[in-house]
Amino acid sequence: MRKLIIFLLLALPFGAFAQTVTTGTVFDFSKKTLSLPGVTIRNLNSKKTTTTNKEGRYTIGANVGDLIEFSAVGYHTDTLYLTNLLNRTIYLPVKTNNLKDVNISAVRMNSQITDAKDPLAEKYTLLSTGGNLNRKRMTDKVGGLNLNLGYGKYKRQQRKEADLEEKEMYMEEIDENFTAKAITDLTKLEGEELKNFMIIYRPSVEAVKGERPFRYSFYISRAFVAWKKLTPQERKLQDLPKLKADQ
Repeated sequence: MRKLIIFLLLALPFGAFAQTVTTGTVFDFSKKTLSLPGVTIRNLNSKKTTTTNKEGRYTIGANVGDLIEFSAVGYHTDTLYLTNLLNRTIYLPVKTNNLKDVNISAVRMNSQITDAKDPLAEKYTLLSTGGNLNRKRMTDKVGGLNLNLGYGKYKRQQRKEADLEEKEMYMEEIDENFTAKAITDLTKLEGEELKNFMIIYRPSVEAVKGERPFRYSFYISRAFVAWKKLTPQERKLQDLPKLKADQ
């Protein structure tokens, strides 16, 4: 008995401080081998923050489904949606120069100059960070007078894709937990009543997202109480009106 108590006391600190983390390294997009120290990494779900070390490496507490933001002075901010906690390599593109403060007057240009391609301009494609989001390819040139005007649109598309993937994740969670077996075990509903109950009281993505972790058994029990208060007619799904045949 004494040995068991000593073992539990020794094991307790390790369990108490264990946490789930994700790791990786951040590099400059154009100079792939240039690691970036001092990049700020924020977990937008837990609000945890850290920075990359002198070798560009980071470790931050996270769970699958969290959104991780990477930001640094002079670089575009990027956001990563975690579908797993594997080690990642992140590439941040440098921000383009702002030409608002440049005043140009009495400039004479000819067709040979204006039709020439900027030798310093380079095309780049933002890499997929860890294979999580299907990033939109960018073909806007960086450098010269061709500014990267499509980045804002790309970011909006990126957020939209992250929202859709997040919604699909919650819908899969609902499918796995709000099942006919789970409902029957708690309520004894079967057949047509079970099918109608699942359609009427299926939890929404917003409800599941707003309460983490979502207690499905508790929700099913509360829904069943509400179900029993419905009239037999209210428990039936109303058929859609039939369309009249064309005369």
